[in-house]
Amino acid sequence: MEGRDTNEHLLALKVMRLTRPTLCSPAIVTSDSKDLPGNLLNNDLKNDITSVPGIETLAAGQFLLLPQSFGNIYLGETFSSYICVHNYSSQVAKHVSVKADLQTSSQRIPLSGHQMESVAAELHPQDILDDIIHHEVREVGTHILVCEVNYMSPTQGQLTFRKFFKFQVLKPLDVKWKFYNAEDVISDEVYLEAQVQNITTSPICLEKVSLESSHLFNVTALNTTMDEESVFGHVNVLQPQASRQFLYCLAPQASLTSDLRLLTGATNIGKLDIVWRSNLGERGRLQTSQLQRMAPDYGDIRLSIQELPNIIHLEEAFTFTCRIINACERSMDLLLSLETPPSSGLVWSGVSGRQMGKLEPGASIHLPLCMVPLATGLQNISGIRLTDVFLKRTYDYDDLAQVFVTQATA
Repeated sequence: MEGRDTNEHLLALKVMRLTRPTLCSPAIVTSDSKDLPGNLLNNDLKNDITSVPGIETLAAGQFLLLPQSFGNIYLGETFSSYICVHNYSSQVAKHVSVKADLQTSSQRIPLSGHQMESVAAELHPQDILDDIIHHEVREVGTHILVCEVNYMSPTQGQLTFRKFFKFQVLKPLDVKWKFYNAEDVISDEVYLEAQVQNITTSPICLEKVSLESSHLFNVTALNTTMDEESVFGHVNVLQPQASRQFLYCLAPQASLTSDLRLLTGATNIGKLDIVWRSNLGERGRLQTSQLQRMAPDYGDIRLSIQELPNIIHLEEAFTFTCRIINACERSMDLLLSLETPPSSGLVWSGVSGRQMGKLEPGASIHLPLCMVPLATGLQNISGIRLTDVFLKRTYDYDDLAQVFVTQATA
């Protein structure tokens, strides 16, 4: 792009976006010589620089096309531009300086020419003053590159002119996510499913998709095979409108699991960091805002199983350990009752109706329990009842976990 006023100024301003070329193919439209256009379309195709001589009617290949305008830029890409001031006159321009700012809908970003040492001495006829600017775009919408040229004319004194170059920043990826809590009561793990969709008009390659967890969690990516290779292959190419799902497991820090109130308030999960490249190698990077999950609601009392055997033998008693946590803001005096559900393959062995004593807010106790299996197969642990003696409120816990019961070996 070029901007100058031949009636007033000695200098011309040229701005060119620096980007990789695109691929273009000839638009093949032919007709028979007996048709109304005759050989007009065929002759035009022969003159097309992108067609191959002798086989003009075949799309034999593609040519590299240099950028013809600023075009569109995707969020997360680096905007690079070449700025050149040319003295096309026969006079000497003194104290020439160029300033470049990028105006967005929310801010004005200085790019170059704002330092004291950036002021040039003078430009003789046919001399140039140039600069290359780089900026990683972080907002979508209309952007305006504002270039200002200041110089001293021998006849007109101090002169200034500005040129504006507008371009659009588009959103390249659509990112959606869901949170899942671990199904078993032993774990406080959270699973994050992230869906990344390519909403550009050309294929892109996802170079990296990672989760930068907050200090509250330890993250494990579940997107690789046993050989530590990506489940999407060595090159993760994403076609337009196609999507990829990524899965991550987040385990809370030990300091959170020891205090249920801290675990309830741990809602900041982390940020997704995505790096991609276009089909010609242009690099882009996106980082989401802080991902938030809903605070888990554990009720007044949380009961979890800490130790449990996976396989047990028929009619052989087994023990497991439960942890009871007071999740409310008041002290509780608890009464433990053990009930065997009808047609259950497990029966309780122990005293029911035991006083557990007073449990302060945030405090916990470990409770060993014993059961006897009466049927083989996969059996559910159910029938634990906790009663708040003061409020006469009962808390039922069924289907806490499963054990596999087998025949005893001889």
